[in-house]
Amino acid sequence: MKFTKPRLPYMQSDLEPVISTTTIDYHYGKHEQAYIDNLNKLIEGTEYEDMALEAIIRNSEGPLFNNASQAWNHIFYFFQFSPDGLKEPSGKLSAQIIDQFGSIEEFKKKFEEAGASLFGSGWVWLSADESGKLYITQGKNAENPMTDGLRPILVFDVWEHAYYLDYQNRRAEYLHRLWDIVDWDIIGVRYGE
Repeated sequence: MKFTKPRLPYMQSDLEPVISTTTIDYHYGKHEQAYIDNLNKLIEGTEYEDMALEAIIRNSEGPLFNNASQAWNHIFYFFQFSPDGLKEPSGKLSAQIIDQFGSIEEFKKKFEEAGASLFGSGWVWLSADESGKLYITQGKNAENPMTDGLRPILVFDVWEHAYYLDYQNRRAEYLHRLWDIVDWDIIGVRYGE
C-alpha cells in the first residue's frame, strides 16, 4: 500500500474533554483508515499510483478525489491539535489576522460562523494565497482550497462524525471548543513563519 495513516503526535485521550478518546478512535481510527484504504485501491495500476497525495487532489475527480482529499483533510485536521500548544497566533500570522479581520476574537467569530452555517457536511478553512492574504472558506464534502490555488493553514471538520458523539447536534459549541486545542505554533509554520 502506498499511503498509510500516520500515527498521531499525541495520545488519543490527550484532547479530552474537547475531543473524546471515543471520537478519535472512530473518526481518525476508522473513518481515516477507510479513506486511505479506498484511496490505495483506486490508484492501483493507474497514472495516480506514483503521485503525491496533493497532486492526486489537484488532478482527480469523483471517488478518487473524494478519498484522496478526505485522507489529506483528516491528517491536516488532526495534526494541528496539541494539548499544550501555543494558544494564540503570533508573529506575521497574528499581524495578518488582525489586519484583515480586526482582531483575533473577530477572526475566530467569523471562522466559527462559517463552520456553523455550512449546510450539510464539509470543512471550514483558513488558507493563504502567495502574498500571505488570508481567506476563510467553506468546503462541501471533500472540497479542499488547494484546488483553487490556495495554501490551507487551518481547518475545522464539520462532518457530523467529527463531533456527534461528543456534542450531538451542537455544532457551534464544538467549533468554539476546538480553539482550546489548536496549536498556533503549527498553524504559524503552515503560514510560513
